[in-house]
Amino acid sequence: MASNVNDTKKLALIPLILMIFTSVFGFTNIPRSFYLMGYGAIPWYILSGITFFIPYAFMMAEYGSAFKDEKGGIYSWMEKSVNPKYAFIGTFMWYASYIIWMVNVSSSIWIPLSNALFGKDTTSTWSLLGLKATQTLGLLGVVWVITVTYVASKGLKSISKITSVGGTAVALLNIVLLLGGMFVLIANGGKVAQPIVSSHSFVVSPNPAYQSTIAMFAFLVFAIFAYGGLEVVGGLVDQTENPEKNFPKGLLISALLISIGYSLGIFMVGVFTNWKEVLGSQNVNMANVAYVVMQNLGYKIGQSLGFNEVTSLAIGAWFARYVGLSMFLALTGAFFTLSYAPLKQIIEGTPSELWPNKIGKIENGIPKNAMWVQCTIAVIMIILVSFGGEAAAKFFAKLILMTNVAMTLPYVFLSGAFFSFKKNKLIKKPFEIFKTESSAFIATIIVTATVAFANFFTIIQPAIEGDLSSTIWMIIGPVFFTLVAFLMYRRYETRKESIKNNVLQTKIKPQHR
Repeated sequence: MASNVNDTKKLALIPLILMIFTSVFGFTNIPRSFYLMGYGAIPWYILSGITFFIPYAFMMAEYGSAFKDEKGGIYSWMEKSVNPKYAFIGTFMWYASYIIWMVNVSSSIWIPLSNALFGKDTTSTWSLLGLKATQTLGLLGVVWVITVTYVASKGLKSISKITSVGGTAVALLNIVLLLGGMFVLIANGGKVAQPIVSSHSFVVSPNPAYQSTIAMFAFLVFAIFAYGGLEVVGGLVDQTENPEKNFPKGLLISALLISIGYSLGIFMVGVFTNWKEVLGSQNVNMANVAYVVMQNLGYKIGQSLGFNEVTSLAIGAWFARYVGLSMFLALTGAFFTLSYAPLKQIIEGTPSELWPNKIGKIENGIPKNAMWVQCTIAVIMIILVSFGGEAAAKFFAKLILMTNVAMTLPYVFLSGAFFSFKKNKLIKKPFEIFKTESSAFIATIIVTATVAFANFFTIIQPAIEGDLSSTIWMIIGPVFFTLVAFLMYRRYETRKESIKNNVLQTKIKPQHR
C-alpha cells in the first residue's frame, strides 16, 4: 500500500524534464554570450553540453541516488567517496563561490532597478557623498548585504513569494525573446541584423576582445557556467517514476532542449541586434547587456510595426523596464535564499568542531552567527573591489569572471571524486548509468579536464593580454578560500587529536594508582 502511495507522487518524464530545464536554464546567459562571442558562442554551448553537461548530470544522478538519506549534500558525497579533508575543501570552495556571487550581485543588482525605474541603465551617473559611480554602487552593495543579512537572520519566509514571482517573470523573458526575434525576422523578410557571411561567423567573435584563440577557449567557462545548477538534479532520482529508464532519458532530452534553447536564443539576438551598432559602445558591459539587448528588441518591434522613432524608443524603454523589474525581483529572492541556504548546508553536513566558538550554532533553522561572519567577509570584499579605482565596465566584468571561476571549480572536486565513488564497493549504488569502472574513469577525465581547461584559459587570458590585475583577482578568491578551508580543517584535526589524547590519558591514569 505504501509503495502505491509513493508511486503516485513520483515524477513522470515531462515534469522531470521541466524541473531540470528550469533549474539550469538562465536567460541572462544568452545576451551575455552574444556580447562576448556573437554567433560564435553557439558551437561552444554544444561542445560544453556534450563534454560537461550530460556526463556531469549522470554523475550527480548516481551521487544523489547513493546518498539520498545524507544531510550534508555534496560534502557527504565527497567525504564518503574520497576523505573528509578533500570533501571539506571542495565544499568550502562551493560555499565560497556564493560569497563571491553575493559580492557580484550586491553591486550589480542596482542595474535592473535602474532599468525598472528609468527604462535604461543610469548607474554610471549615480553618486553619493561625492563618490564615483563604482564606489557609490559598492557602498550601496554594503548597505544591501547588511540589510539582507539582518532580515534573513530573522527567518523571513515570505520572500519565497517574491522569488516565485521573479522566476515566472524571467521565464516569460525567454518567450518574449524568441517570439519577438521571430516577429522581427519575418517582418524584415528573413534578413538578420548581425550578418552571417560564412561559417566563420559561427567561429570568429565580433567582439575584438574575444578574437584570439586563448580568448575563445576562455569563453568555454561561460558556457559551462550556463549549465550550472546540476547539483539539484541528483536529488530527483528517487522522485522519478521508473528511474532506470526515465531519468537518463529525461536528462538527455533536457540537455538537448537546453543546448538548443541557448543556441536558438543566441541566434535570435543576432536577428535584431547588430553587434557593432548596438553592443560596440564602451557603455555596454556584461552587467547591462541583457537590458540593452531587450531594449533594442522593443525598438525593433516598434520599427517593424511602422511606429515612429519616438514610439519605438518608448516601447524599447518599457521592454528594458520589464527586464529590470523581472531581474530585480529574481535576484532579490535569490539573494535572501542564498544568504543562508548554502551556509546552513555546509554547517549541518560537516563536524561541529570545525566551526570556531558559536559560528556553527543553528537557531530556528537559521545559522545566525555564521551569517554575520559571512556578511563581514562580503562587505570587506566589496569595499576592496569597488574602491580600487577601476572603470565600471571592468569592475563588473571582473566580478562576473570571479563568480564564474569560483562557481565552476567545485565541479572539479565533484567530478574528480566520482571515480573513487565508483571504485568503493562499500557504497550501495541503487542507480547506475556508468556500468563499468572504465566508463566512469573516462567520464571523470572528460568532465574534470573540460572544467579545468576552461578555467585555466579564463585565468591566464587577461595576463597574456597585459591585464595582470584581472588575473590576480580571479585567482585571489578561490585560493584564499581554499587556504581558509585547509587551515580550518587542520585546526579541527589538531583539536580532535588533542581531545583523543586527553581521553586516553584519563583512561590510563587510574591503572597506575
